[in-house]
Amino acid sequence: MDFTEPLLLGDVERLVGRDRDIERVSDFLGRATAGGALLLSGDPGVGKTVFLDAVARSAADAGTRVLRVAGVQFEADVSYAALNQALLPLRETLDTLDEAHREALRVALGLGVGKLPERLVVFNAALAALQAAAARSPVLVVVDDLPWVDRVSAAVFGFVARRLRGTGIGFLAAMRTGADGFFESGGLPTYELPPLDAESATRLVDSRFPRLGREARRRVLEAAQGNPLALLELPGALRGERRAALEALPDVLPLSQRLQSLFVSRVRALPAATQAVLLLAALEGSGDLGVLHSSVRAMDGSADLDDLAAAEHDRLVLVDADTRRLVFRHPLIRSAVVEAATSGSRRAAHSILAEVLSHQPELRAWHLGEAALAPDEKVAALLEEAAHRILNMGNAVTAIAALTRAADLSPLGTDRARRLAEAAYLGAEATGALSSASELLEDVRRADPDYGRSLHAAAATVQLLLNSDGDVSTAHRVLVGAIEDGAHGYDAGNAALVDALHLLALLCIYAGSTERWAPFHAALSRLRPEPPELLSLVGQLYSDPAYAGPETLRRLDRVLHGAAAETDPAQIVRIGTVAVPADRLPVVREPSWRVVRQGRAGGPVRRHLGVLLHLALDAYHTGRWEEAVELSDEGLDLCVESGYSFFAWYFQFSKGMVVASRGDADSAQALADLMVDWASPRGLRAIIQYAEQVRALAHLAAGDFEESFRHALAVGRAGELADSQVACRLFFDFVESAVRTGRRAEAAAHVRAVRASSIEELSPRLALLATGAAALVAVDDDAAMLLFEEATGSPEAAVWPFDRARVQLAQGERLRRAQSIAECRQPLESALRTFRSLGSRPWAERAARELRAAGSAVSDADFGTGTELTPRERDIAELAASGLTNKQIAERYFISHRTVGAHLYQIYPKLGITSRGALRDALSALDAEADTDTGRR
Repeated sequence: MDFTEPLLLGDVERLVGRDRDIERVSDFLGRATAGGALLLSGDPGVGKTVFLDAVARSAADAGTRVLRVAGVQFEADVSYAALNQALLPLRETLDTLDEAHREALRVALGLGVGKLPERLVVFNAALAALQAAAARSPVLVVVDDLPWVDRVSAAVFGFVARRLRGTGIGFLAAMRTGADGFFESGGLPTYELPPLDAESATRLVDSRFPRLGREARRRVLEAAQGNPLALLELPGALRGERRAALEALPDVLPLSQRLQSLFVSRVRALPAATQAVLLLAALEGSGDLGVLHSSVRAMDGSADLDDLAAAEHDRLVLVDADTRRLVFRHPLIRSAVVEAATSGSRRAAHSILAEVLSHQPELRAWHLGEAALAPDEKVAALLEEAAHRILNMGNAVTAIAALTRAADLSPLGTDRARRLAEAAYLGAEATGALSSASELLEDVRRADPDYGRSLHAAAATVQLLLNSDGDVSTAHRVLVGAIEDGAHGYDAGNAALVDALHLLALLCIYAGSTERWAPFHAALSRLRPEPPELLSLVGQLYSDPAYAGPETLRRLDRVLHGAAAETDPAQIVRIGTVAVPADRLPVVREPSWRVVRQGRAGGPVRRHLGVLLHLALDAYHTGRWEEAVELSDEGLDLCVESGYSFFAWYFQFSKGMVVASRGDADSAQALADLMVDWASPRGLRAIIQYAEQVRALAHLAAGDFEESFRHALAVGRAGELADSQVACRLFFDFVESAVRTGRRAEAAAHVRAVRASSIEELSPRLALLATGAAALVAVDDDAAMLLFEEATGSPEAAVWPFDRARVQLAQGERLRRAQSIAECRQPLESALRTFRSLGSRPWAERAARELRAAGSAVSDADFGTGTELTPRERDIAELAASGLTNKQIAERYFISHRTVGAHLYQIYPKLGITSRGALRDALSALDAEADTDTGRR
């Protein structure tokens, strides 16, 4: 290999996230005129050795003679030990040197005996040996752990490194940032090997630990800060349960043996007083110098803040005078400080922090809990109170940890069981810690067998049943039994009771059976002083949706009025749930997005799933179909990652509605089949009905009206609405398919049932569809036209583009059949524009056929080839071409980086390219082609 040519990246084994670094290093060696030197620096574990291996392997493959040296700590006092490693492979070359140089090297390298030569002679001899070798082929000297190279060898390497221009010799050495050792690096170019960027770090962890739990994955990425060794080692230091499930993780992650050897040894080399101050800082966490100063003063006088100097000098911490905070230069250093301390030292530090932080009850309780050795009911009670306050702030994971620690410190079995049951409930119902919830329930039964039938224990059991093979009948029976046998006195202020009733309402909704609601309504009627508003609304809007009534809607609007200010994720999900039947989801959009952002940052996964469903349904109904698919895919991924398999049907439904509306019948049927296969053995009738809605819509899109009617009929017969949430939303499909198949009597009966109900009062969208359905069955054309105008003329109709376009299509079809040719064009053209903008090809084709039949010219070319970029795809392609990572693009659109990757996977074949690097040219060519077409027209 000639150093006038850069290393080819294709020759280097692909290191995750290191392409740019390898390119910069190889470019430097290539630009050096027939030789050059470069120092590679970086933090411990950043991958310097692996990086050197890759560059050395590439150089060797290209014909370069590579001489490897590794600094070794126990050889640091052995003169010329490192030079021996470098030049020993050149023994045959030594014989070609002049006698003075040859003998000097033989003695220095221990290959001969004699008086130790002058250093300058050895230096020149080493350079001469390398030059002789370079006369045959380029030479690259690669030195790892440069600070551990012995003093004399370091001097030789420094001498050689400054004299390589024109020699055909390359010198590449790696060292820890800030640690030169004996090597004088002044004047030599240095390249700092950075940590991996967020996207590369995520890719590395996902490739090595595909089953790592979502919260554990987030914490590992956060703690590693892009350090490759930490990314690969931290998951292995976690218990198997913590790796696989979303369990509460320790505040400071444990280190593996390899990480301990890198970081803990540095901490233990510090003075004892420095270690004591660092331990206080590590356990306190915020780095507030005021708190740290007070904590040090509360010690026995053996240390003060000045003792931090040693840690600052060793680049372990940084003290920022402006913000008055101590910052660990890497999260792993904080972990190392805790690992290096004895258990007694940690307890003593926690006791000091509990005293200093007495004005912060949550922190005081936590530190007291960590300082305690034996059961202590006083501390356990403080931790339980702290858990409830933390939970009210939306942090379920920390609340679970506090409750679990409180249980550990509980002297009485009943108290221990109560606290464990609540922790199990939160783990199963909020955070996704299903595996640990199951273990906690076992602990509950061991602590107090009777408490296994408590409300919290029953609710946790129900969640575990729903997400395994349990059926809804068993889950319903378990929960009703706990509610009816509980000692809660039907107190409406009892949070556990209210939570259990909300869960019971969901079971009733899933079951899709009127009979299931009886225990719920019985319990609701007994609540004193009165049922909570949200709970009451759930019962009224879901148990009998067709007859909710105006008073219920007024109460709903009062609840929704305060949605924007709500901060509790559980309440936001519940508000969204009552908003669904009345199509009020846009009101809950902003608080729902807040929960999504919390979830993506590691917040409660169950809440994240709940709002994702609501946002996906909202996006579908309001015409943002790309967003609906993205959110549905995110939800499906999250179900797999978290173990909440039950909730996958939500996202199969929302995605199924989009693909059915777009005419992708195969995908729609596949999603509906998944829903039915899951729901049937579990007795989940409502989910089966939602699958029938997807199928009915898919067949309508395909023009198979007979099959569409059959699936609509499976939800409810003509005129039957009262006991089915789905029937109250499927009625327009029922009526259209009935009319199209000549079943006008059934269609008319269904319309009469709709108009006799309260469905039209629930929302403007349902009013639009109800009036449109009435127009479909109207016998008189004039009456039908008045109804169509009423339906589509409402200002609120535009909020629901697909539904309005379907009614406009029906209006145009009726007008054309009535020979009102001029009048039919406006609704048909409007419908066609909407269908095309949504990507709803079959409905657009129907509108186009009607327009042609009315004498309008509609080109098939307007439908496109199916290879055009959607507006969202175009935006993502442009951002990717500009250099943004998938993660950065995802943050702009509030979607996951995986969704961005899926978009790019679809974009590449549309543009005829195979890589991100070709995006810019492909987009430019696309724009040029569009300009040419515009010019032709």
